[in-house]
Amino acid sequence: MGKADLARRKFRRERGNRKVHSSQLKNRSAHFSERFDSLVHLGLYSQLPGAPCHMLSFTINQEVTTFDGDETTPLLWVLRDHLDMTGTKYGCGIGLCGACTVHINGVAQRSCVVPMAAVANAAITTIEGLAAADDKLHPVQQAWLEHDVPQCGFCQPGQIMATVDFLKRFPNPSDDDIDNNITNICRCGTYARIRKAIHRAAELSATGDRK
Repeated sequence: MGKADLARRKFRRERGNRKVHSSQLKNRSAHFSERFDSLVHLGLYSQLPGAPCHMLSFTINQEVTTFDGDETTPLLWVLRDHLDMTGTKYGCGIGLCGACTVHINGVAQRSCVVPMAAVANAAITTIEGLAAADDKLHPVQQAWLEHDVPQCGFCQPGQIMATVDFLKRFPNPSDDDIDNNITNICRCGTYARIRKAIHRAAELSATGDRK
């Protein structure tokens, strides 16, 4: 067995032995409650998960799609495993890191905690559908390229989708606006480049300059 295999086993064992403190559980519970309330407010929770399977119809990137599986299945896994749309990434599975961010009815949501029952008749946009039909990049995508934001790139689809929604609400954002509202995690620590790219995307959106 090589050193890399031993290191991986040690890492997994240590992760498995980590204890979660009660304060962490309380924070996670509060986070889930807040996210559930947001789904209800947006009208995305018209059906309760756990109900018998029904044929669900929704649109993804302007194409009508159906799903007739377990309605409690997270949207993320339907995108990745059923529809082969792997641009949306799995990060944490509990709605905290933002790697799985998509738009549901125009609002950024973390798809790993959105059950399929919540997206019946909804309009979903993923990173694959963000560019315009004429193949011109979205201003946020263009800004990301100009500032060479990605390092490993894993979290960047979620970062981009979160930023698109953010700029609808903050078309001329300050650094504080960005820091307080963009909560997606980048494990490579590219936050300085992300901030610069968001400012650039705001400029491109204002001028309509796209490539």
